[in-house]
Amino acid sequence: MKRFLFIAALVLLPTPWIFAGARHFTFLYEAPTSAPGSLELENSVTWKHISDPESANEIEIRHEFEIGITNHFQASLYLPDWSYQKSAGQSELAFSDFALEFIYNLSNPVIHPLGVSLYQEYKVGPRLIEWESKFIAQKNIWRWILAYNLTLEAVWEGQTLAECEGELSQAFGASYEISPRLSLGLEMLHEMVFPNWRDRGNIRNFFVGPNVAYRHRDWFVTVSALAQATDTPDEAVLQVRTIFGFAF
Repeated sequence: MKRFLFIAALVLLPTPWIFAGARHFTFLYEAPTSAPGSLELENSVTWKHISDPESANEIEIRHEFEIGITNHFQASLYLPDWSYQKSAGQSELAFSDFALEFIYNLSNPVIHPLGVSLYQEYKVGPRLIEWESKFIAQKNIWRWILAYNLTLEAVWEGQTLAECEGELSQAFGASYEISPRLSLGLEMLHEMVFPNWRDRGNIRNFFVGPNVAYRHRDWFVTVSALAQATDTPDEAVLQVRTIFGFAF
């Protein structure tokens, strides 16, 4: 019976679900994992504008090779992450880290009432170690894709990795498939930052904005623009992220 439901879902669902790596969101992850033996490349570019205490612009670039291991498990290798920052007449181009990412799928939203996956990422750089765990949930209702992520991050930075910080964040996204190729949606991100794992600063950030995703056969492009609804200094007032991916 389960096999029949799975085959029926593949036949009846729009074509984007065949390419599991296609992203409806850029600041959220979805529950399905890549097919066994598949290889995909995702390129991510994030532009951030900071206006307080001084105007600054930053660009972050990531390249991810995503490999399907089993029906429920995928692994990813990130090439060196780069960033470029310009502020007050100064500019800096910097290498940040390498990263490994693992996602294990517990249930699929196509054939189950709720799709659930567990995510783990490790970043290592010259002056950086980061550990990130994520709970991913997804619900499909007709043409709607609803996603929720709960993330816990721990970061150690500096020459001796003595600077530490924790972050707990929640993200919610809703995307409507206008056609098998095109979808429009909304993303919301709520962050709670804990310098030295303390909440003395009471740092809370909330971002919200629209997204658009276009898919065609073995490639896709997704763009999101999130504006800060809170008033936190040194945080981006606007950030735009573009992800372009294709399957080999």
